[in-house]
Amino acid sequence: MKRPTVEMLLAGYAQGIFPMAHPTENNEVYWYAPDPRGLLPIEEFHVPSRLEHTYQQRPFDLRVNTDFEAVIEGCAEPRGPDNQTTWISPQIIEAYTELHERGNAHSVEAWDGEELVGGLYGVTLGGLFAGESMFYRETDASKICLVFTARRLAERGFGLFDIQWTNDHLEQFGAFEMSREEYERRLRDIIEWDVQFD
Repeated sequence: MKRPTVEMLLAGYAQGIFPMAHPTENNEVYWYAPDPRGLLPIEEFHVPSRLEHTYQQRPFDLRVNTDFEAVIEGCAEPRGPDNQTTWISPQIIEAYTELHERGNAHSVEAWDGEELVGGLYGVTLGGLFAGESMFYRETDASKICLVFTARRLAERGFGLFDIQWTNDHLEQFGAFEMSREEYERRLRDIIEWDVQFD
């Protein structure tokens, strides 16, 4: 399968699965449900003191949903020491952009003047926010977007901040793991919540 439909995406997230394209396999799309599942806390989201200081300085203009496509394209740019392509194929970009147009995918953006210097995007379904990817072109831009997102989720009453897998970078914010069984149990209730990201 090359391009999931919006209906497939919404059904997948409701079941706790998400798609990734594989550039080494002609961008074939596979669906994943990690066990354990990586999450970030919402109410207990931890911000390191240096980053909190930077955040309070307001170095960037933070915006929501003003250029979703530019954010997902930024997330899809090759990165890392070997300049690897990512799982965000052109078909994934099309599918999530359409999901954004339906109101279920959102971008948080860091702007320096009129230049987009970082951001992240994720999917909402009821009280679930599923963080998908982030990028930066200036120091701390993506981290500041992440802090903004976590605080917005807390203010608006979201119940799960899904990050799929934990890693060393996200552990500084309090990332933790939950069994797939528990995640799916909580998900069934949370996707019925009436909360809005934007």
